[in-house]
Amino acid sequence: MPWTEIHRPKKFEEIRGQEEAVVTIENFITNFPKTKKKAIILHGPPGTGKTTLALVAAIETDSEIFELNASDFRNKTKLQEVLKPAIEQQSLIKKGKIILVDEADGISGTDRGGVPELIRLIADTKFPIIITANDIWNSKFSALRKKCDLIQIKEPHYKIIKDVLINVLKKEKQFIDSDVLTKISINAKGDIRAAINDLQTAASLPDPSQIELAERNKEVDIFHALQRVFKEQPTNEILRVFDSVKLSMDNIILWVEENIPKEYNGLELAKAYKALAHVDLFKGRIYKQQYWRFMVYENIFLSFGISAAKNSNFSKQNFTKYNKPSRILKIWLNNQRTAKKKSIAQKYAKLVHVGQKRAQKEFPIIKQIIKSDEKIQSELKLNEDEIAYLETH
Repeated sequence: MPWTEIHRPKKFEEIRGQEEAVVTIENFITNFPKTKKKAIILHGPPGTGKTTLALVAAIETDSEIFELNASDFRNKTKLQEVLKPAIEQQSLIKKGKIILVDEADGISGTDRGGVPELIRLIADTKFPIIITANDIWNSKFSALRKKCDLIQIKEPHYKIIKDVLINVLKKEKQFIDSDVLTKISINAKGDIRAAINDLQTAASLPDPSQIELAERNKEVDIFHALQRVFKEQPTNEILRVFDSVKLSMDNIILWVEENIPKEYNGLELAKAYKALAHVDLFKGRIYKQQYWRFMVYENIFLSFGISAAKNSNFSKQNFTKYNKPSRILKIWLNNQRTAKKKSIAQKYAKLVHVGQKRAQKEFPIIKQIIKSDEKIQSELKLNEDEIAYLETH
């Protein structure tokens, strides 16, 4: 049997690194139905304990848990068949009842009625509903977020994961060298479940130090990185938010610059742009003086600095559609225009037997000549895009 199941926490005190979430969940269930909202969403990366928190909450409050995996019922009809009876019927064996909608990422959006129907069922429920999701900032959850309280489940530090592994080994009455445990904990990148699986594998080897750990791909797209910077409170985890984004630092800066006004205004906006100005300052020093050690400061201001610009007591839970940097678009459009200008000049130079440099230098005059006569355009074999360029420039 997997150690992840054998040693799954049974009490809140056994859950490490999620103290704030534990308190919030306890208050939600204890005060239900007096709570303002009837459902909470536990959101965060896979393997951080979202489902475990819900299961432990049921144990701690002597509640029956009705667990549903959203991937099993993706549309309105299935939700009505399975979830509707669950939110209406009392528990026969326990003091209370908790509805767990696990892995909500699998529910369909508006196209098949999954999310709208879930919202309607939340309005009618007689029992607390706990929803888990990896990416709650997906646009299909826009309406759902407004009906639920959001609880972020953070990736635990590797030292916390290491302590968990040590406790598991104690229960299994086994020993593995501390360096191996550190290696497993760091490689897990916040995924406790993956770390325990690796631990069980290592323990089964004659020499645990010989375990081969697969590199875990924690690549994050720029949209999720921006959501974390703009919407979450500044933490040490925010400092590393751009590390897994497969874009150059220059491109990330343009993305941040473009979308700051979408999230901040007033004093927040001023603070965010001040942090961005410091990013540009250190970027200039890096390029001009080759002081590559300044990259750490560039990253600090771009991630933590801009995140810290928001009100410290305010969490932005609304969905925001981020735009691609307009400066990149302008550069691309300019490159397209330059390419058309160059291709027309090349065709003209070849036809009249002059150098390409001369044709480009005299292009304003050449353009007027070509533009004024369709026969010349035909002779040069200009395509539609090149003709359109002449008409609009």
